[in-house]
Amino acid sequence: MKFIVIGLGAFGSSLAEKLTHMGHEVIGVDKQMEKVENLKDRISQAICLDCKNQESVRNLPLKNTDIVIVSIGEDEGANILTTALMKKMKVNRLISRAVSPLHETVLEAMEVNEIVRPEEEAADRWARKLTSDGLIESYELTDEYSIIEMNVPSKFIGKTVQEIEFNKTYNVIILTVLKNVKEKGFLGVFRKGSKLKVKGIANADTLLEDGDVMVLYGFNSDLNNIIKL
Repeated sequence: MKFIVIGLGAFGSSLAEKLTHMGHEVIGVDKQMEKVENLKDRISQAICLDCKNQESVRNLPLKNTDIVIVSIGEDEGANILTTALMKKMKVNRLISRAVSPLHETVLEAMEVNEIVRPEEEAADRWARKLTSDGLIESYELTDEYSIIEMNVPSKFIGKTVQEIEFNKTYNVIILTVLKNVKEKGFLGVFRKGSKLKVKGIANADTLLEDGDVMVLYGFNSDLNNIIKL
């Protein structure tokens, strides 16, 4: 896929770099040459450009780009103006970053359907992780549904997915199981838990063992109930 990431601050540059590593074509854009220079060798292309200027924006390959991400965070005004210009240019798919509730309200009023809130989303994940024993990671899909990674509770150890009946008993779906595998360290000593290996798509016969990590999907309240186990 082809991406244009506008705003190469901490969030934008990290996103652009990760997308590039995943094999996508990424154009990073920022009006500060220093940020462009820092990233130019790590993504497909980096351009110094002020995206608030309509004539300058015409030089970008917007029609041939799958997704445009406005990741400007330090200047809400620049973010809003750039987002408005991207909508006017009718890009294929537009995602914009919000840094405050008011900023998000403005973007919603502009009918921006996809809004990313990296600071808030990261804070939510860490708050959930720090206050929930056994929870390793969580990925919020909507306000109501999430995917979580959690350690197998002791009451599930030695049982199969069929025996536990996740869907019927807990109203959640188990997607897969990650297993801790041993690997040798520098001195040739095996280290437990240093690497996780995906067992494959979970089925009725999947056995849950001590140290395994479950990947679950479901309604947030149902996931919270199973975390409490």
